[in-house]
Amino acid sequence: MKLVIFDLDGTLIDSEAIILGAQYETFARLGRPHPGRAAGLGVIGLTLDIALMRLAGLEQPDPLLTETYKEVFGAMRRQGESDPALAEPLFPGVEALLSGLSGAPATALGIATGKSRRGADYIVARHGWADLFATIQTADDAISKPHPEMIHRAMQAVGARPQDTLMIGDSSFDMEMAVAAGATPVAVSWGFQPVAALRAAGARHVVDSCADLAEFLARR
Repeated sequence: MKLVIFDLDGTLIDSEAIILGAQYETFARLGRPHPGRAAGLGVIGLTLDIALMRLAGLEQPDPLLTETYKEVFGAMRRQGESDPALAEPLFPGVEALLSGLSGAPATALGIATGKSRRGADYIVARHGWADLFATIQTADDAISKPHPEMIHRAMQAVGARPQDTLMIGDSSFDMEMAVAAGATPVAVSWGFQPVAALRAAGARHVVDSCADLAEFLARR
């Protein structure tokens, strides 16, 4: 059994606008300076409370920061139902990629995301992916990336071995998690972190498009 695990934000969905928008609005409401776009993108993938803690330069999570972000993000997501700028679209080629993989023999698909279970379920339902993914690991199920627990749980769920498991992601946290779990780290270049950071974190392969990724996975 081959297991192909995908990150969500920055890998399958382009959520930059809504996540950065929610970060800026949250920090403004609480009178905190936001450290800028690169820093904001650099924490995406971590569990929310840890991401905001790092972004604010704190040593421990701040419940007020986390709850304010959740409130702001929820309002923006509702706005995104009618505002294309906040719509969290799929990256080009994702639909075709997943459609092709869904019929691949002896292959299971999974998700490992820093989103909550509720957030992941929203994306899955919105895109009609309910029957596509054999395992979905979220911030509510496991320790935050880059700890390998998400991948360990995914492998256990489908009966896959580390050498038969690939982690597809756009962040250093995805690559480090894969390395720690003994899985193959595959980086996408269209996400939220620079390719140099992904290679430094252990990426063994880098793909530049969903078509390239489909070809790579077909050869595995």
